[in-house]
Amino acid sequence: MPFSDMSREALESYRPDLPAPADFDERWTATLAEARAAGGEVAVTPVDAGLALIEASDVTFPGFGGDPVRAWWLRPRGLTATAPVVVEFNGYGGGRGLVHERLLWAAAGYHYVFMDTRGQGSAWGNGGDTADASGGGDAGAPALPGFMTRGVREVETYYFRRLLTDAARCVDAVRTLPGIDPTRVVVAGASQGGGLAIAAAGLVPDVAGALVDVPFLCHIERGVRVAEHDPYQEIARYLAVHRDREEETFRTLAYVDGVHHAARAQAPALFSVALRDDVCPPSTVYAAYHAWAGPAQMVVYPYNGHEGGQAYQQRRQLTFLDHLWENR
Repeated sequence: MPFSDMSREALESYRPDLPAPADFDERWTATLAEARAAGGEVAVTPVDAGLALIEASDVTFPGFGGDPVRAWWLRPRGLTATAPVVVEFNGYGGGRGLVHERLLWAAAGYHYVFMDTRGQGSAWGNGGDTADASGGGDAGAPALPGFMTRGVREVETYYFRRLLTDAARCVDAVRTLPGIDPTRVVVAGASQGGGLAIAAAGLVPDVAGALVDVPFLCHIERGVRVAEHDPYQEIARYLAVHRDREEETFRTLAYVDGVHHAARAQAPALFSVALRDDVCPPSTVYAAYHAWAGPAQMVVYPYNGHEGGQAYQQRRQLTFLDHLWENR
């Protein structure tokens, strides 16, 4: 179904004035310091996934509050030289699934780490393995959405504060893995994963690059007002009941908004947007793209919805990273 957000010309110049909360940097600095101080080991267990050319491991690392977060680590079998790594984050409601589902980056010669999403993994795909331990113990086991309003009354209790911290801590953990070049860490993702990639690049500003596709969690207030579908509409339905909580809700959401994290991200970035996207409206994507502090490129898919460029965009990403390493 055609979706009209803004004209292409309007999108190209769309730079909304969205001041970050006054204590944005202070809060996030404290949050990451607390997570790092919580300690915890990075554990690596080899996995026999039946892949003759790919070596796979199950990684557990400490995320928010030191909570254990799972990830898959794939790389070409027999790789001996130090190599760059792509760290990818997942879309809303999905888990890390099975090892053999995501082979592109390892097949291209990269290390590849795919982070599980705490508490998610039961809406689509092949499941998740990470509980939202700080969100309620056993009650935080992988479940269906919605997560958008979980703990939203306060920044300290908000679900996405924990998840964004996990993304930053995943970068920390990846840099300790053998064979990985810690100066060539690329963060990546689509939809929710794109929002997490933006946040990781802002919270860990020395990553080498970012691949951001049709990102969620950007210009969130506008997304709530114009998106036709979830996850943004979870917030709209919540506020339809809690009519007196609009101000406090959007105050909390501002701390996870990708526009503010993009303004702190220095790495070269390749964005993509789909102009018929009624899940993450194009204007919300452009808001983050135009806020990005480092160099950034945008790829536009005029006739696609939230699926975006898919394999076509992956082909562009491979080329983008080839050029990135050539220019370093």
